[in-house]
Amino acid sequence: MEVVGILLCGGSATRFGGDKLLAGTPPIAAQAARNLLAAVPRVLAVVPAGRAALMAMLEGAGCEVLETDRTTAGMGSTLAAGIEASAGAPGWIVALGDMPSVRTTTIAALRQALEAGATIAAPVNAEGRRGHPVGFSSALRAELVSLGGDVGARGILQRHASDVRPVRVDDDGIFIDVDTREDLGKLEGNR
Repeated sequence: MEVVGILLCGGSATRFGGDKLLAGTPPIAAQAARNLLAAVPRVLAVVPAGRAALMAMLEGAGCEVLETDRTTAGMGSTLAAGIEASAGAPGWIVALGDMPSVRTTTIAALRQALEAGATIAAPVNAEGRRGHPVGFSSALRAELVSLGGDVGARGILQRHASDVRPVRVDDDGIFIDVDTREDLGKLEGNR
């Protein structure tokens, strides 16, 4: 079994004012999925129930899709659902559907760090600033499946700070997410 990519696509996009994951050319979530799939063999996208267009797009990109109403409880619950659905994995790279600019080489470096024994692998820039996505080994499975609400894995990162292996990357994409239409305009203007 290999490291699995978990693509979190459960947000409500209230600041964007519409379905941001389907916005853009190519759509934001499709690009995030392609980048993840280029670095890990299996990607599980976690999406809200009833989002047929998003599901079809992600399946078309090559993802397995988990449709769940747990996304309404927040990012932690969404992540827990994805970890539960891929229980046999030796580790996970947790990526966000609204971060389409993360380089494949960054994701591959995180996968390699997990395969080399890291408990947590996180990308950092030259100044040591941490970004996304983050890799978790199966040693943290119990903590990941117990997540709830909208906090995500922040508490796990804090509790296991000494176990975080920083992976130095030259990739501004680890900080670029699309929350507003202005963010999308900037992203599309830089392509």
